[in-house]
Amino acid sequence: MKIYIKIVTKREIQKHSIELLKICSFHVVYMQIFDLTPENITDYGVCGYKDAKKHLELRRKIDWFKEYYPKGLRIKALLSKKGGYQGMLEYIPGKYAHRPVDAQGYMFIHCIFVGFKKEFKGKGYASSLIDECIKEAKNTNMQGVAVVTREGSFMAKKDIFVKKGFVLVDKAEPDFELLVLKFEHNERNPKFKNMKKQLQNYKEGLFVLRSVQCPYTEKNVNAILESAKNKFNLKVNLIDLKDSTAVQNSPCAFGSFCIIYDDRIIAHHPISNTRFENIMKKKA
Repeated sequence: MKIYIKIVTKREIQKHSIELLKICSFHVVYMQIFDLTPENITDYGVCGYKDAKKHLELRRKIDWFKEYYPKGLRIKALLSKKGGYQGMLEYIPGKYAHRPVDAQGYMFIHCIFVGFKKEFKGKGYASSLIDECIKEAKNTNMQGVAVVTREGSFMAKKDIFVKKGFVLVDKAEPDFELLVLKFEHNERNPKFKNMKKQLQNYKEGLFVLRSVQCPYTEKNVNAILESAKNKFNLKVNLIDLKDSTAVQNSPCAFGSFCIIYDDRIIAHHPISNTRFENIMKKKA
């Protein structure tokens, strides 16, 4: 199996793109990596959302993207002629990372996903997306590339990054790990911020923290708020984290979402209302 990579001109596709052509014994799979921009993101959608008129979370994500794009935010989309939208990589200069990390000087990967359909998994596309980020980090004189991974759900596992030369430099509860690929060994390591200190600000009651960086933070939140009020007689504090500074002061390593009950984190990532109710019943 061979992969042919070709840089295409702006006239052929908006911004630069990469054609990935996998030639197998019986078929040819054509893949395309290209930049989402403020001009085309509405046409393609992001994170599995395509209809901005239908999905409030997508409209908010697009507005956020347009705000941070001039600051270096980039989303690489993976498209297949056969399967359509099949993955993405989102990264941003560490100064604006939407995770509670000190990663200034590094390019920071928010999220990576490949394969809404199983046939597109395990083909090396995720590796090619990461290569694009590494290349841009070098071209913009960054110190390296950093990423938060975890063994639990909702974030990439570390395996693919370790294969690319990333190393572990910090950990956070319950299973988050901060990895870095440094271009010069003497550069300082990125690190998690003091989340335990931030958690002290949420001692009594139920708090839902969210950022539009992750569009999945919209879904189910209204149902959770209703359940908290009507089934558990709780007053909920819904806190929208408005910018990267607010997210970097989150008490949870995922940053863009968490639920806190009486100074304990009970959800480290977006969850369903059913899951929320089950958690609260166990605490009753």
